[in-house]
Amino acid sequence: MADPTVEQLEARVRARPLPRHVAIIMDGNGRWAENRGLPRVAGHREGSEAVRAVTRAARRVGLEALTLYAFSSENWARPDEEVGALMQLLADYLESERAEMMQNGIRLNAIGELDRLPDFVRERLDAARAETAGNDRMVLTLALSYGGRQELVHAARAAAAARGPALDADDLEAALWTRGLPELDLLVRTSGERRISNFLLWQCAYAELYFSEVLWPDFRDAALFEAIADFQGRQRRFGLTGAQVARPERG
Repeated sequence: MADPTVEQLEARVRARPLPRHVAIIMDGNGRWAENRGLPRVAGHREGSEAVRAVTRAARRVGLEALTLYAFSSENWARPDEEVGALMQLLADYLESERAEMMQNGIRLNAIGELDRLPDFVRERLDAARAETAGNDRMVLTLALSYGGRQELVHAARAAAAARGPALDADDLEAALWTRGLPELDLLVRTSGERRISNFLLWQCAYAELYFSEVLWPDFRDAALFEAIADFQGRQRRFGLTGAQVARPERG
């Protein structure tokens, strides 16, 4: 039997309840380039094309929120040449995609230690966020200079300062960088690695995890729809038994 087409996969996921919020650890750019005898920056460049394709597919199918792990706190330790290339690619992306974000009703959001970004990146990021602030069809969040542990430390300090000993889980959640976003439903990691790498540690508490063998530069519409279809076939229990979840409520 032939594999389903992209159109068939899209129709299948549209026919069932969608996750509201999907996050992706975009892994495999370096390996993609090395497999082709290319410099690592070539993988990052092709990876930016995957960002464009996946964002369009997510918006088209009707996701409310898409969060992409674009640059981690640990990535600053990479060679200066690679970091510089990544920052330039990010700035170019922010400049080139603003018109399409406006056309498709996408609001750009960013989380992380944003003050560590170079000024030229911050300027374009701020401009894109300001221009798209009124859009409401999908929220695209870029995690930049982001670390889950760092987010929790920041949130704990802010919540403790505001609430003191009375703080609870709701106070901490309200201080997270992701406040205002829907709860995370599905976390996808590409390239076959099976770890979450300090990404959305609090938010992953009840999220479903999906690991794709596809390297990020090759990740396109079909791979996203396959991840969503897998999510749609799962039973989310939130600490309950399968029987409890399956039992219909009495009127």
